[in-house]
Amino acid sequence: MSINSVLSYFLLTQLLFIATGHAAELSVSVSGVSNDRGHVVIDVCMRAEFLGPRCAYHGSTPAKPGTVIVNVASVSPGSYAIQAYHDENDNLTVDRNFLGIPNEAIGFSNNAPVRFGPPRFDDAEVIVPPEGIRTALQLHSIWP
Repeated sequence: MSINSVLSYFLLTQLLFIATGHAAELSVSVSGVSNDRGHVVIDVCMRAEFLGPRCAYHGSTPAKPGTVIVNVASVSPGSYAIQAYHDENDNLTVDRNFLGIPNEAIGFSNNAPVRFGPPRFDDAEVIVPPEGIRTALQLHSIWP
């Protein structure tokens, strides 16, 4: 998809959002939850926010082993990447070891790979249309 196509789609979805006054609902199926401690948290991030501490939208649900669904209402249509983690101690942050490697399971939209560092936005990019979207990702433990 060319940059012009992406920009045109983004502008069209923004105009539709403004014209209709409605926002999309994002539903994320998160698999790989290891236990029922804490919550599974997702951050829905624009390019400039990706991998940062603050993203445009957030959602969470109580953890349970296996797969959980996290819904985020009122998402403006557009291009985002989703970052997720299992916040086992409910401190609203990804705990890390002394090397900076996450101690809690993490995952990204499109199951973007974590190899020698976090994925690129382009690998995790999801387009949220005005009618909303359902997507899935899997959590992975980086550090044993």
